[in-house]
Amino acid sequence: MRAIPLFRERPLAVQAILGLVVPAAFGAIVGIALGISSGLYWALSLVALVGGVLGGLEHRDGWEGADRGLVAGAVFGTFLLIAHAIAGTHAHAKLPGFEPFFAVGTALIGMLASALGGCVRYRLIGLPPGVEPVRRAGSG
Repeated sequence: MRAIPLFRERPLAVQAILGLVVPAAFGAIVGIALGISSGLYWALSLVALVGGVLGGLEHRDGWEGADRGLVAGAVFGTFLLIAHAIAGTHAHAKLPGFEPFFAVGTALIGMLASALGGCVRYRLIGLPPGVEPVRRAGSG
């Protein structure tokens, strides 16, 4: 687990690719899959969920993971909807009547998935010596 570099220690270009480009590209792929098959759509959505948890492992704790997951999930959902609209196909899985709610939902799911990854890292290796945990309002 210690071999996994922290996201904040990666070069800015790598952060942009991992935090924005990858979720956008994968969201577009899943958006196209939505018009092909519900099974393919759900399988790729599960891969995206696992990717969110794995991305969270690059953070010191669940709070940092949640921040990244919120953004990546929103980007993923937005590009999924854009690609599906461009493809012009019939959705083989149910989308909300007001589709922007879908991007909000993927943002929340991404936040929870990445928070889980960050929590796993924190539970397994803790924080480096001399580093204070992130404190949020209402977190005790």
